[in-house]
Amino acid sequence: MVPKMAHAAKSLSLLIADDDENDYVLLNCAARRAQLPAQLCWVKDGLELLEYLRGEGGYRDSASYPQPALVLLDLNMPRKNGQDTLREIRRDAGLRSLPVVIFTTSKSADDIQLSYEAGANSFITKPPEFQRLVEIMEVLKRYWFETATLPGN
Repeated sequence: MVPKMAHAAKSLSLLIADDDENDYVLLNCAARRAQLPAQLCWVKDGLELLEYLRGEGGYRDSASYPQPALVLLDLNMPRKNGQDTLREIRRDAGLRSLPVVIFTTSKSADDIQLSYEAGANSFITKPPEFQRLVEIMEVLKRYWFETATLPGN
């Protein structure tokens, strides 16, 4: 039986901002295993994320680079880190309602506090085990793609 949201959710995308390509590959595998009903897109740092979200530079083609329903944002990235990027997203009237989940290796209480103060919708610490990553993707699927009503949908 096909879930009620599956057809509508196929047009959704999940944008992952993480400088570690191996983390993206693992997330992609975990998302497929969890049957996440979204196209996964990837950028390598905060500057690239902002260009993508604003349709600038090489991201002008909205068919190839759709606006995401959700962003998974790593904190520790070169050029522009996750905290600074999140603050800039929240200052931008066209982007501020975009759900952003911090997805990082950090367990620091300061990072958690600063992320929520900057406007994060959630904070998740990356697990070291692949099966736990699949479980997290299943939770993201159930909440963000099947339960929550996202902006613009």
